[in-house]
Formats: sequence, C-alpha cells, structure tokens
Amino acid sequence: MRKRLVASAIAVAAVGALVGPAAFPAAGAEPTPHPSSVSVLAHGSAAGTAVVSGHNKPGTRFHVDSVRTRSAHTLQVDYQVQETGYWCGPAATRIALSARIGPPSQGALAAQLGTTENGTDHISQVTGVLNNNLGTGWYETKEMPNDPPTQAQKDLLWHDIVLDIDNNYPIVANIVAPPNNHPPGYPNETIYHYFTVIGYDDANGTVLIADPASFGGNQIYWLSFDQLATLIPPKGYAA
Repeated sequence: MRKRLVASAIAVAAVGALVGPAAFPAAGAEPTPHPSSVSVLAHGSAAGTAVVSGHNKPGTRFHVDSVRTRSAHTLQVDYQVQETGYWCGPAATRIALSARIGPPSQGALAAQLGTTENGTDHISQVTGVLNNNLGTGWYETKEMPNDPPTQAQKDLLWHDIVLDIDNNYPIVANIVAPPNNHPPGYPNETIYHYFTVIGYDDANGTVLIADPASFGGNQIYWLSFDQLATLIPPKGYAA
C-alpha cells in the first residue's frame, strides 16, 4: 500500500445515476464495433479537445493506447459506453480496471458495487471494488467536501492524478456538474455522475477523461484540471 495522503476525512453521500435512463437499452445489449484507432494527442491536449466522439451507442467499446511525452502521460484502457442510464459507476470502474486486467462486465461490476436504479451510492464502494478485483490496497477514497475546494484539496488531487497515472492506476471520480459548470456535451441540468481520469498533461494543466455517459457524443476528451477540481466537491474520488 502506498503512503496515504489525506485532505479530509469527512464522509459525503454520493449518487451517480444519470438523467433519462429510459433512453438506454436493456442491460447487456450487444456492443457496437469499435471506432478506428485512437490518437490521443492528434489534436493536442487543450481543455475541451475531443479525442473520441460520435460513438455513443450504449455498450460501444474501443481501445485507447497509452502516450508518454515530456509533459503528457495517458494510459491504455478498454473504453465502453455505459449500458444503462444508472451504470456510470460500474462503467467508470470497468474502464479503470481495464488498464491492468481484463475487466469484468458492467453487469458483474454493478452487482459488486451494489448499484441500483438510483446509481452507486458512494465513491468508497468503487474503491473497494477496484482493490478487490486487482488484489491490491492501492486505491483509497479521497473526500472533497469543500465547495469550492481548498488549495490543499486541489494540491492533493493533482498529486494523486500524477502519482496514479504514472503507476498505471486510472482514477475514478464522482462528480456533480451544475448547468453553469459542464464538461463537453452535458445536458442543461445538474448531473450526478462517475467518470474515469486516464491521463494528464502538465504543460497545459489538463486531464484526460474517459466518460462512459457519452453526453453529446463525447467519449474521450481533455478537461482543465481546475474544472475537474470544481466538479468533484462535495463528493470524492478513488485514487
């Protein structure tokens, strides 16, 4: 187990169910073919840059290769669009696991997480499932109860992103995105969600997001670190 760094020990309830679950087909729907190979840095790594978009049918899978440059580091993962409107937690967990093992299905992970039609209750459930599947104690639950976050919480988040990505451990984040603070393509309402951080670019101050919701047809995109830090409170992340 790595040395634990803690910004806060306050527990916060967190639910990650998406709006409009009726728009998703039944769980276990046959995945669609993956898109062509993904070039993570083909269009740069500025905030808002789409890496993969337009392949948003539930269950769609594709492979994302790793990249390592002087300032950027992204991980190899098996991405999949979430299969139901409330499986963002299982789908984000599956993406994270895929960096290290052949991951279980979203359905199997939903069972492990205790996910219901109301979503996955708390980020600590994700932490436990990640560690159990990997046979490790690497992942820890980090709370970010202050909104806006304190500088210490932001510093810890960046430290965790760099440390985890450099050691081939994607981060799963539980976010709350109000209409005035949306990642690309999000609908005009407050979204409670889970997604996976699979890379960073220190030069641009950006992070690479694998978003299982595929809002607006966006699957993989770059987000500013500062925005990520505002999206997580008052929830938390597994790192």
